[in-house]
Amino acid sequence: MGDIQYAPLPPYKVPSHEPPEWLVAVMRFLAELFAPLGTWLGAGWNTIEIALAVLAALGVLWIGWTLYQRWRLERAARSPAAQGPVIDRAAALALLEDADALAAAGRYEEAVHLLLQRSVHHIAAARPDWLSPSSTAREIGLIPGLPAAARQAFALIAREVERSLYALRALAAEDWHRAREAYAAFALQNLEGGR
Repeated sequence: MGDIQYAPLPPYKVPSHEPPEWLVAVMRFLAELFAPLGTWLGAGWNTIEIALAVLAALGVLWIGWTLYQRWRLERAARSPAAQGPVIDRAAALALLEDADALAAAGRYEEAVHLLLQRSVHHIAAARPDWLSPSSTAREIGLIPGLPAAARQAFALIAREVERSLYALRALAAEDWHRAREAYAAFALQNLEGGR
């Protein structure tokens, strides 16, 4: 019946799955370029496998050592025997006299910087394992084993020094007095703890 029957469709043409010639040329070039590497990897796979296993073992050991060191430092900080640096009364008073002399001459930046340097020296003398040559004042102020009062005093002194050195802001007498009081609190807290 011509009214419902249609002419047959042309045969379905399957699209070609062949890649373009430029892609074939690129793939051929890459195959020739990396063929020696593939041959070497295939021939030396046992050696590579051993090297990867050694690197993985070293990585596990490094992670374990890092975790152990962190645990040991935290345990030492929590132990009752862990104290902040014990400062000799004569040394603390001599330092305050030296810093007061600088401040009296109006050299507030140098006076506060002297307090910071000596505070670092006190910490290094008492607990050399807490510091490394690359320790910054901010890192030292965050040492968990340092008593809270000493940590606050150290952070205040370090902040004043940073302001004078890096923000290029001259320190005033009130900045000096704030840093001096912080150092005195730091030294006295440790002197009382060391008795």
